[in-house]
Amino acid sequence: MKPRPFDYLRPDTVVETVALLAEYGDDARILAGGQSLVPMLNLRIVEAAALIDISRIAALDTIHDRGDAIEIGAGVTQNKLLAWPQLAKKLPLLAAALPHVGHFQTRNKGTVCGSIAHADPSSEIPLALAVLGGDVVLKSKRGERVLAAGEFQQDMLTTARAGDEILAAVRFPVNGPGVAFREVARRHGDFAIVAVAAVVENQNTVRLGVGGMAGKPLVREMSADHCADAIAAWADGLEGHDDLHSSAALRRDLFRNLAPLVVKEAIRCAA
Repeated sequence: MKPRPFDYLRPDTVVETVALLAEYGDDARILAGGQSLVPMLNLRIVEAAALIDISRIAALDTIHDRGDAIEIGAGVTQNKLLAWPQLAKKLPLLAAALPHVGHFQTRNKGTVCGSIAHADPSSEIPLALAVLGGDVVLKSKRGERVLAAGEFQQDMLTTARAGDEILAAVRFPVNGPGVAFREVARRHGDFAIVAVAAVVENQNTVRLGVGGMAGKPLVREMSADHCADAIAAWADGLEGHDDLHSSAALRRDLFRNLAPLVVKEAIRCAA
């Protein structure tokens, strides 16, 4: 199938982009890398009266070190961030998660912010943002607002972005070496059946997140000394879902077995 007819617009600045969004509203779609959007348009899962291509806006293709956080512009591809020399030092969780995102070819086009905007609950980048407690920067003609990751992603493929807003950047808090990431997928590069990420916040506290179990990533803080009991109790309470790839029961079992390994690895890396 092919998409329905649409207007193709390629603004040169963010100001032009938000002006177009104000004009078209929910009838417009932002095109950055297009790795999720274009197939959905072709299958007519989504429709657009206008496609606004931001891939050539230089102001959005930046990685900015703010000191306590790294701000990734909407035009930055996943491979560009993966090749950033400071990634392993500043954002080791993303350094661990990014190689699991798609394949080299898709990462050449797919953007970091596009993955956040798409809001697939099995996706690795939204999980990393949630576990790190990062923020999403939204811009419109009305101004700018910054939302926490948990507030932005509301459910499967559902976010708090208004129709006249562009997801201009995401901010990942700088973190230390105490991180770990693992996932189970049918093939490397597929969306995760279950993905687990952990960050050691201090000597006694671990932030643990899981993707693929609900409509958005789930995150909990727990004591490093009692994480096994906390993980077991959490796994028992997770609803999960059945699909072609896995049953809800298998997802819970995967999380129950994978999460302790991730926590131990994060604690070991922090030492």
